[in-house]
Amino acid sequence: MKGERVAVRGIVTFSAALNLISMRGNVFLLMLGLACIVTTSPAQGNLNHLRGQTSPYLKQAVSQPVDWYPWGPEAFRRARELDRPILLDVGAVWCSWCSLMDRDTYTNVTTADYINQHFVSIKVDFDLAPELVAQLQRAQALLNLPAGLPLISFITPEGKLYFGAGYLPAERKAGKPSFREAAEEAQSRYADKTKIEEESFQLEVARKP
Repeated sequence: MKGERVAVRGIVTFSAALNLISMRGNVFLLMLGLACIVTTSPAQGNLNHLRGQTSPYLKQAVSQPVDWYPWGPEAFRRARELDRPILLDVGAVWCSWCSLMDRDTYTNVTTADYINQHFVSIKVDFDLAPELVAQLQRAQALLNLPAGLPLISFITPEGKLYFGAGYLPAERKAGKPSFREAAEEAQSRYADKTKIEEESFQLEVARKP
């Protein structure tokens, strides 16, 4: 009887070892699957066009889910191809409102998806583009639009600045409109080409930042 008990224990122990190995294998596969999901998630900003930029402000935005472009002909060419307005964001690493908007608005996946579906987006470093920034601020001031930082401009593919704003949260708060509300207004105005011709400022889009 004692020998039989030992044999039974041996079988139970071997069976438990097999179960443990199987469980470990399943855990490994689960972790591998999760790693793949995280790696390929659009929220990681893998489709962003800011890779290789040296600007500290632009480098901070590489991992954002918004499909940012640097200022240049490629972004305007893409906007013409898609017939979409351009969302232009100007900010700086030392600007607390710019940092807040980056964290609150541009890392919001729902907001980023909306931006990517309706706009071609450009990000500009205030400190590295003084002439361009001066041109944008002058344009927004002439159109009675906010001209501080962050500076948000909506521009046609031909370079006409027709709408703009300052800090825009992901959700309406403290009386401030949400980014979505401002963006929908920009889309509505973009559809009215006659009004854009009457109320816009032609930028020198070929100017280097």
